[in-house]
Amino acid sequence: MARIPAVAEQDAGPVGRLVYRMARRRFGEVPEPFAVARHHPKLFWAGLVSELAYEKAATVLPAPVRELAVYRTATQVGCSWCVDFGTMLQRLQGLDTNRLRHIDSYATDPLYSAAERLAIGYADAMTATPTTVTDDQVAELERAFGRAGVVELTHAIALENMRARSNHALGITDQGFAAACELRERR
Repeated sequence: MARIPAVAEQDAGPVGRLVYRMARRRFGEVPEPFAVARHHPKLFWAGLVSELAYEKAATVLPAPVRELAVYRTATQVGCSWCVDFGTMLQRLQGLDTNRLRHIDSYATDPLYSAAERLAIGYADAMTATPTTVTDDQVAELERAFGRAGVVELTHAIALENMRARSNHALGITDQGFAAACELRERR
């Protein structure tokens, strides 16, 4: 259970209830970080708008590259909610989620492309405390993805660090999104 309880739907206000219903329709249930953030209505809306804008803007990198870097960040921070939700999102996008079980051996595992290895390594370097990003690493990423791609990848990893660290601090743990998605696929 989260350290700060989720705002119940009946207490979310009329517009909040509408947004909860939309989230439930899209994801199967209301994501707990979303419902916890509802305690601060201005940040709730700022986060919602930011996430939707990011979703629309992140189009330079191939989805598998970006999503693997985000997933790796969640695992490095230790956010079980982010891992759960991220697995579901990858499954819904038609990405191969079986590879996620091998993410710790990404550097040598043939399941990962050279571009994916670069992105995952960058996620590790950005997520380390202190960060261990090098000039050579960024130059290699720029050759692979271009400047806009490096900016997008950096933003995606930084955003996931924020999400994962916030969820971890608030005690928000997995909700079973990945398992529920897997069950729906089997039917």
